Amino acid sequence: MFDLQLESTARALIAPGKGILAADESTSTISKRFMNIGVEANEENRRAYRELLFTTPGLHQFISGIILYDESIRHLSSDGTPLVNVLKQQGIIPGIKVDKGTADMAGFPGDKVTVGLDDLRERLAEYRELGARFTKWRAVIAIGSDTPSDCCLRANAHSLARFAALSQEAGLVPIVEPEVLMDGTHTIQRHAVITQKALRFVFEALVEHRVRLEGMLLKPKMVLAGKECPHQADAAEVADETLRCMRRTVPAAVPGLVFLSGGQRDVDATAHLKTMNQRHTAPWELSFSFGRALQDSALKSWDGNSSNITQAQRALHDRAQCNSEARSNSIQIGKQ
Repeated sequence: MFDLQLESTARALIAPGKGILAADESTSTISKRFMNIGVEANEENRRAYRELLFTTPGLHQFISGIILYDESIRHLSSDGTPLVNVLKQQGIIPGIKVDKGTADMAGFPGDKVTVGLDDLRERLAEYRELGARFTKWRAVIAIGSDTPSDCCLRANAHSLARFAALSQEAGLVPIVEPEVLMDGTHTIQRHAVITQKALRFVFEALVEHRVRLEGMLLKPKMVLAGKECPHQADAAEVADETLRCMRRTVPAAVPGLVFLSGGQRDVDATAHLKTMNQRHTAPWELSFSFGRALQDSALKSWDGNSSNITQAQRALHDRAQCNSEARSNSIQIGKQ
């Protein structure tokens, strides 16, 4: 029964014209973003901001699921309704980030491995009781002169596979996120080489751990040049390099790819998504799972002031609509 439920949920998350809002920032990450706009990062402000996002009128037209954090999956709205139920009432599927961040790999300077497997089975059972229907685990892969090592790629692939298997055991759809960072001077071609290698290790591990590919989603990084690389690729080159990489590594059984924005400007992430869908000839749905590329304009519009809620929600609605339209190739990229 779980197999059919997993596949059904995975398909619902990549429904035509919809994508995922990543609102799974850790307390430290959201505190930094609040600091940038001069807002105190106390729990009530964090709760109020997330309620603002989750109650945006019409959001369900463009957003299929929202990834929560351990704090927000337990939060109540201002009227006492669990935020999870607020999402369900709109037909938005609640998900949960379940990794516990990264740690340095001993003996491999510059390489990191994601942690959080030790108590994951117990936490997954609790999150399902709280209403989650899908999960996310992020691996972080940095590109440098000597990184990433094959050992790093294998270690993270193993963790992603164990996470995915445990999630499916709990009846939750895993979103597997091996993020190859865009920090550095590397070319788009080097980013493509590392992404292909990382994905090969990931899918070898997923198959070895008997993960049902039809009941999972992949959250990859678009293939991009490093931020400090002199040559920055245009949208066509990004789309071509990314699609070539995915076709070489991602099995057809995977229902969809939900790309992360990963530090890109919101309009750039949308333009790249649109161009990929225009050039798309692969077997999976190409969707999005954006965090900052959906939230930044809303966060700045809100500015911690309750009188700005309507304006902030309009900003989120517009960015969500732009990315929804990017899946169908008709869009005003710079809509604000």
